[in-house]
Amino acid sequence: MSATLSTGTPDVQITETDCFIDGKWVPASSGKTFATVNPATEEEITQIAEGDADDVDAAAKAARHAFENGEWPKMDARDRGRLMYKLADRIESEIDALARLETLDNGKPIGDSRNVDLPLAIDCIRYYAGYADKIHGSTIPIRGNHLCYTRREPIGVAGQIIPWNFPLLMTAWKWGPALAAGCTIVMKPAEQTPLTCLRLAQLAKEVGFPDGVINVIPGFGPTAGAACVKHPLIDKIAFTGEHRTAQIITRDSADTLKRLTFELGGKSPNVIFADADMDAAAQGAYVGLFLNQGQCCCAGSRVFVESSKHDEFLDKLQKLASKRKVGDPFAADTEQGPQVDKDQFDKIMSYIDKGKSEGANCVTGGNRVGDKGYFIEPTVFTDVNDEMSIATDEIFGPVLSVLTFDDKEDMIRRANNTFYGLAAAVWTRDISIAHDFAARVRAGTVWVNCYDVFDAAAPFGGFKMSGYGRELGEEGLKAYTESKTVTVAL
Repeated sequence: MSATLSTGTPDVQITETDCFIDGKWVPASSGKTFATVNPATEEEITQIAEGDADDVDAAAKAARHAFENGEWPKMDARDRGRLMYKLADRIESEIDALARLETLDNGKPIGDSRNVDLPLAIDCIRYYAGYADKIHGSTIPIRGNHLCYTRREPIGVAGQIIPWNFPLLMTAWKWGPALAAGCTIVMKPAEQTPLTCLRLAQLAKEVGFPDGVINVIPGFGPTAGAACVKHPLIDKIAFTGEHRTAQIITRDSADTLKRLTFELGGKSPNVIFADADMDAAAQGAYVGLFLNQGQCCCAGSRVFVESSKHDEFLDKLQKLASKRKVGDPFAADTEQGPQVDKDQFDKIMSYIDKGKSEGANCVTGGNRVGDKGYFIEPTVFTDVNDEMSIATDEIFGPVLSVLTFDDKEDMIRRANNTFYGLAAAVWTRDISIAHDFAARVRAGTVWVNCYDVFDAAAPFGGFKMSGYGRELGEEGLKAYTESKTVTVAL
C-alpha cells in the first residue's frame, strides 16, 4: 500500500444548498442547517438546509399537484423521454464539474467519479428515457362478449431515500424509472453527501422539467426520511441502505400501505475454484472488495478459495493490495480515498480489531493512513472461519476475508449461510460448476468469472434480507407502475 495524503482540492463551485420544492430553492422551514464535510480533510465544505417534516409536506403537496394537475400527467410519454435525454445530455456537458463535486463530498477518487459513476448515471437516464413511450399493457381473452385489456399507470408520488456511497449514481437509478413511468418525486439524499443530488435538481429545472416533478429535501433519516415514509400523499418508498432502516420503514409505512422497494446490504460470497484463472480471480477479488473504499453493498467480502490454491491466490491478492495507492482523492493516480465519515471510519477500525481479537490473521493493512482524513489501509485477513464477526457482518469498508473450502456442496451451503442475498461470484473454467453455482446460491446477482459488472438493462436487487424488488432494467421500471384492468362490454 502506498499513500499520498497531501490534498490538492480544486475549486468546486457550490450553488445549491437549500431544499428544492416545486421548482424553487427555499431554506428549511425551521431555518436549520447542517454541515457537509470533506472526508479527506475533515473540514466543513458548506452548510446545507436541514429539511424536516414541514419541508417534506410542502414537497409532497407539490409533487401531488404536479402529478394530478400539472403539465406532467398531460405530457406525451415520448416528450417525457425527450426531457430525460436533455437531462442526460446536460449532465454529460458538466461531467467534469460534477465529478469534482462528487469527489469533494464523498471522498472517492476523481478517476472513479469521472470514469465510472458519471458515465453509468448518464447511461441509466438515457436507458429509461428510451423506455418512456414503451410501457405497454396487454389484451386478455376473457369469457363473454367483452374486450379486456390492462394499462400500466404511474404509481404516483415516489419517495426516494438514497445512500452516501454512490450519491449521483443512486440519484440516477431512482429518478430514471420513476420519471419514465410518469411519477413525480420527493427525494431525500444522504446527509453525508447531498451536493450532487441538489445540483442535478437544478439541471433538471434548467432543461425544462415542470415545477413539482422533482423535489429534493436534504436532511436526516429520523426527521426528513421518516416524514417521507409516513406522508399520506406519497405512494411509494424506494430505499437503498441498511436492512435495519428498511425494517423501520416497513413498520412506519403500514398505516398508508405504501408500495416498497428495498436494495439493502450484503455479505457476498466470491468463490474461486482450483481450475480458475488465478490472475483474473485475484484481480476480480481485489476490485470486488476494494472498489469505492469497500463501501459497496455487493462487495465480495467473503472470498472462498479452494484449499489447494489458497497460497497462490493469496500471494497474488496481497501484491495487488499492497500496491494500492491510498491518498488525495483529487490526485489522478489515487486508487483509494477516505471512508465517507468518522462514524464509518470508526466502525471499520472496530471490525479490524475484532478480526484480530477473534483469531484471524491480518496479512495486509489493518491500520489508519495518516492522521487527518478517514483513510484506512486495504486490509486482508486469512485464517477466517464462518463464525467470526468479519465473516458474518457487513463491514462496508476495505476489509477482505479469505476462507478456504475443499468440497463444493459444503461451499454452497456456507455461501448461503447468511441472512443476506445480494450478490455472489464464482471463478471456474467448468461451465457445469458455474451454472450449478448460479442456480443454487441465493443471491439476486451472480457473476461468473467477473465481478461488479453493471448495466442499466440488468436488474439488480437482493434475496432474503438484502431487500425486495429490483432496481434497473424493465423490472425496475415496473416497480413504479400499477396495473389496471379495463373490461368493456361489446
